[in-house]
Amino acid sequence: MGKALDGVRILDFTHVQSGPTCTQLLAWFGADVIKVERAGAGDITREQLRDIPDVDSLYFTMLNHNKRSVTIDTKNPEGKLVLEALIQKCDVLVENFAPGALDRMGFTWERIQELNPKMIVASVKGFGPGPYEDCKVYENVAQCAGGAASTTGFDDGPPVVSGAQIGDSGTGLHLALGIVTALYQRTMTGRGQKVLAAMQDGVLNLCRVKLRDQQRLERTGVMKEYPQYPNGTFGEAVPRAGNASGGGQPGWILKCKGWEADPNAYIYFITQAPVWAKICNVIGKEEWATDPDYATPAARLPRLKEIFAEVERWTMSKTKFEAMEILNKYDIPCGPILSMKEIAEDPSLRKTGTIVEVDHPTRGKYLTVGNPIKLSDSPTEVTRSPLLGEHTDEVMAELGYSLEQISALRVAGAI
Repeated sequence: MGKALDGVRILDFTHVQSGPTCTQLLAWFGADVIKVERAGAGDITREQLRDIPDVDSLYFTMLNHNKRSVTIDTKNPEGKLVLEALIQKCDVLVENFAPGALDRMGFTWERIQELNPKMIVASVKGFGPGPYEDCKVYENVAQCAGGAASTTGFDDGPPVVSGAQIGDSGTGLHLALGIVTALYQRTMTGRGQKVLAAMQDGVLNLCRVKLRDQQRLERTGVMKEYPQYPNGTFGEAVPRAGNASGGGQPGWILKCKGWEADPNAYIYFITQAPVWAKICNVIGKEEWATDPDYATPAARLPRLKEIFAEVERWTMSKTKFEAMEILNKYDIPCGPILSMKEIAEDPSLRKTGTIVEVDHPTRGKYLTVGNPIKLSDSPTEVTRSPLLGEHTDEVMAELGYSLEQISALRVAGAI
């Protein structure tokens, strides 16, 4: 059985996280991803946050599976010729350089089109066209500029960034979708095109419900599902909402048995309207099912703190897994707060390939996140990340270079 992207060749000029997330996903779907790196150094994340001396870091290995690595000196005239040969042979060039870096290397959009009119050039940038487009952006900057931080945290505290890498990995996922869409369009037009995913735009896309709430706030001055209602005040902008779900189904994080010693002994609990009567029965407040102060969603909104306090009295008598087992019997929406240790050891995630153990020649065995998208006709096999320059000779031979030519290029410092 073939892979979904068999036959697609990607020239990977990415580094750190946003770009490598994108190209790794494409590699998992079968694309041949050729990662171009600096000789002697490579992607900066090879050495960042190392846990084993002189071994590629987990930061690098977990973002560069299923790829091939070549080292090329792009400032060397002969190295530039090698790069031109690669552009002519590849379908997509992916980069997340600082703005203008590709142009300064001599590979403007116009030059790339001369070499390969079918080439798709895909870029991650911090901002789209506008006053900030020349600014460098990193994960937390993107979260702040995209609206996530201002709406995360508790109302009486500062803005908070998320532990989820929505700026870097989130934008990489957006870019991957743009690339496969451009590849599909090329089958009809025969032409390449530019694909841009700005990190600010990607974060905002993931924060769209907060933009929804901004418009609701401007019209009504209040949002009843937020914890600020009914006693708090609303300003001109969407406030931080703590652990409220914000989706019309009130939810909150509640303590479970053992919370005093375990920082993750908590459960997320949603008071979904269709199962309200079941919730009342489970927590021993049967009278709330018919009491006019609690029987309807509208009546419950101003009393949510009281309701969750009562539910928490029940959850504190159970471990999060015991509570989950009971609540799921009654279709009451809930979810345990799982630590990274619990996730790493979860057998069901191993079975589905969401958590994968990989063997590396210098690191040994380590855990990584597998492909989060499962295709029935294109199963993913996660293979290790490449050593620096491991596939230079192999790729050069595929471009038609002889052993003597490869040796000469290496002597010249081009590769």
